[in-house]
Amino acid sequence: MKKTLLVTGASGFIATHTIIEMLNHGYKVRGTVRCMDGTAQDRTEAIRAMLKPHTAHIDQLEFVAATLDEAECWDAAVSGCDAILHIASPVPIKQPKNPDEIITPAREGTLHVLRAAQRAGIRRVIITSSEEAVSQRDDATARPLTDKDWSDPNRHNISAYALSKTLSEKAAWDFAKANDLDLTSINPVLVLGPALEKDYGTSLETLVSLMSGKYPLIPKLGFSIVDVRDVASLHRIALESPASIGQRLLCSSEFRWFIDISKELIEQFPSYKRKLPTRSLPNFVVKLLAPFDPIIAFIVDSLEKRVEFDCSPAKALGWTPRSSREAISAGALSLIDLGLV
Repeated sequence: MKKTLLVTGASGFIATHTIIEMLNHGYKVRGTVRCMDGTAQDRTEAIRAMLKPHTAHIDQLEFVAATLDEAECWDAAVSGCDAILHIASPVPIKQPKNPDEIITPAREGTLHVLRAAQRAGIRRVIITSSEEAVSQRDDATARPLTDKDWSDPNRHNISAYALSKTLSEKAAWDFAKANDLDLTSINPVLVLGPALEKDYGTSLETLVSLMSGKYPLIPKLGFSIVDVRDVASLHRIALESPASIGQRLLCSSEFRWFIDISKELIEQFPSYKRKLPTRSLPNFVVKLLAPFDPIIAFIVDSLEKRVEFDCSPAKALGWTPRSSREAISAGALSLIDLGLV
């Protein structure tokens, strides 16, 4: 019999690709959405239509309503499932004034899911965390970071998002150890790759900003990159690999400076040459602009810092990521095809 998986946050960027991956490998999938009451908030048919061109098994997908801030809904959501892929988590572009606006639903939502799993007798859980639960530490640039590293929640300039991912992942590990759950966390870096719809979330905002001509000069900034399709495949590989139980799996392809990404996009999409920046913005100017641009404010502390990650535990399971060039190119092409840039 086919195993049934619960995938939380079914409309998200990583979740949609993960659903495709699981359907195409013989699983039944139940995806959670916030509302299924026939109102405009009910996106199930739109999600189904979006995914249908990418799988021959769309009939193996169903939906259930569940929200992170309500404990009561999760017992019905997990009922009859064999394993859980908990991907849902708030990912704001602009950091909230009150960090609890995203910390509370991230942490408490994770615990709602895990408690429901325990009550239902479901032992296998994969959670989607982030490199932000690893890299927010003072020695982040000294060496490639590993699964043993944790962000410092007391760091003076840690973002609300990084804090939410750190605290929710720590809560998950504490709960799993206390209740004998078979837990694995997936910790991706900056996730690029193809958007499947116009509501692309926050991951592709960097490419949108670059290709829309928002920045004539680009900050001296870079990130490690991974393709969303590879994040999805790592969820499946981890689920199917007993060796992944108890592991934090960092997933990254390679580090890229944004100025090099911009020049690469010019090479691949020359019609965007006038919009894409080719020169760097001095750091002092970035800091002056930060109070007026939430995206710039989010990255000030990362200027000229190169943070890299040791992904050998994931690769030891058989995971092989695409190049960052492919992730960037696929993301840009999808934005063009969707008419977003």
